[in-house]
Amino acid sequence: MSEETLPSQQRFTRRQAIALGGAAAGLAGAAAWASRFRQKAPVFIAQNQQYDGPLTATIEDGLLACGAKPQEFSGRRVLLKPNLVEPTRQIPHMTTHPAMIVAAADVFRGWGAEVTVGEAPGHVRDTRMALAESGVGEALADGALRFADLNYQDVAWQPNRGRFSKLKGLYLPQSVVEADFVVSMPKLKTHHWVGLTCAMKNFYGVLPGIKYGWPKNVLHHNGIPETVADVNCTLPRALAIVDGIDCMEGDGPIMGSLKRMGLVLVGANLPALDATAARIVGLIPERVTYLSLIANRLGPLADDRIEQRGEPWQSVASPFKILDEPHLRVLRDEAQLANVS
Repeated sequence: MSEETLPSQQRFTRRQAIALGGAAAGLAGAAAWASRFRQKAPVFIAQNQQYDGPLTATIEDGLLACGAKPQEFSGRRVLLKPNLVEPTRQIPHMTTHPAMIVAAADVFRGWGAEVTVGEAPGHVRDTRMALAESGVGEALADGALRFADLNYQDVAWQPNRGRFSKLKGLYLPQSVVEADFVVSMPKLKTHHWVGLTCAMKNFYGVLPGIKYGWPKNVLHHNGIPETVADVNCTLPRALAIVDGIDCMEGDGPIMGSLKRMGLVLVGANLPALDATAARIVGLIPERVTYLSLIANRLGPLADDRIEQRGEPWQSVASPFKILDEPHLRVLRDEAQLANVS
């Protein structure tokens, strides 16, 4: 594993900025990529999944079912972005499992892509420690996978294409700007502020700590829903592969308890995927604030505009516990809770 861990706060040089001009222009393609399925966005769900099971085959099946074409990835740069927010060996269900990351990398490398794994942990300044505590570092070494420490890479300023918050632009690390595809690989969890953290919220972890702090309070102060929406509008073309095998419910995204679901979710349209995840865990997507902001701009939320591939979400739904707080109670799907009880 090659780690880019130099604690540099430099901007790109002028030559680097010019070289990245084409990649930066490609950021505008994010909405176009998402709009591929604007009318009917496919979301793939696989059940009965295990970390020691055939995850590579499952992920490949999911990507193909959602319209990915292997030839699109040949010779392209793919950045896999797991969730390593505050890893500890005592709470493995907080972070993306290493087996999921390696399986996804195997799929994209099999399609001819250049794969890098990158993360900017929001609560941990020492990324080497995060890699060790999560088990991801060892897995990447075994798989000969590059790791990019997004907290400390050189950055480029990009205009805020969402404009939901007051931020005029966002600082993005070099590996993000250079990527042709950025793949969100979250752990399916509840969140004590916005109810759900899945594919879209996971992209907070592409923003560098050297610019946004630990935790990323610059973003929090500008509104979590608004900045989640901004980040997703500004990134390159995105995909999502969700670790829903061992999940977290209750006081997520850090202090919650284990909930075993055995699921893998895949999608090329992140709002549609997150809306499906919300329904699975017993939340109303339209009431999840960052989803309501982005609805029909990057993708659909309505169930009748999402085409389920693999298992239907209704067959795997199992409401998660959430904190008993007013701002979270309104997110609950009471009808689904009543049916389950």
